[in-house]
Amino acid sequence: MAILDEVLAANERYAADFGDKGKLALPPARGFAILTCMDARLDPAKYAGLAEGDAHVIRNAGGRASDDAIRSLVISYKLLGTREWFVIHHTDCGMEFFTDDAMRDLLSSSLDTAELGPDGFRDVGSGPGSIEGKYIDWLTISDCQGCVADDVNRIRNHPLVPGRIPIYGYVYDVKTGRLIEVPDAMEAGRPREEALAG
Repeated sequence: MAILDEVLAANERYAADFGDKGKLALPPARGFAILTCMDARLDPAKYAGLAEGDAHVIRNAGGRASDDAIRSLVISYKLLGTREWFVIHHTDCGMEFFTDDAMRDLLSSSLDTAELGPDGFRDVGSGPGSIEGKYIDWLTISDCQGCVADDVNRIRNHPLVPGRIPIYGYVYDVKTGRLIEVPDAMEAGRPREEALAG
């Protein structure tokens, strides 16, 4: 219960100084969205200079352009007016440390937390596991910059994404805090000429 107590105490302190934040508009004030990783070392508010109400931040393991991430981006522009999007992966991502098959094998052995050693993850649980993991595409990463470009391409070519929205691709360096441009992603994410003309 220690974590629960810490979270609730932090929320009490936060709510005590909430001020006028209850008046923030539903659409993001700065009109953009970020798709990024759930890694605890990444703080999009800090690395992108955001305050509450500024932008949509969509997070998942790896910051991947999954169906659900694209669903959120489509809602972001269609209903809430975002006009620019960022895809931001990062160095030293945990999604680089395993494959789909490794994850499926770990889950089939047990549902307990695996252990990361010098040779990768290994199961230390006692079972039972589940074969349900074999039905999931875990969207692992073998090439960080390549995956940023792939994700920007997937979003750019999705039939529900208008060609006029620029999509920027970056890698966040966990050692320096800097955003590193991914040229192939930036090229793929450029607004389409025909969309700008229309």
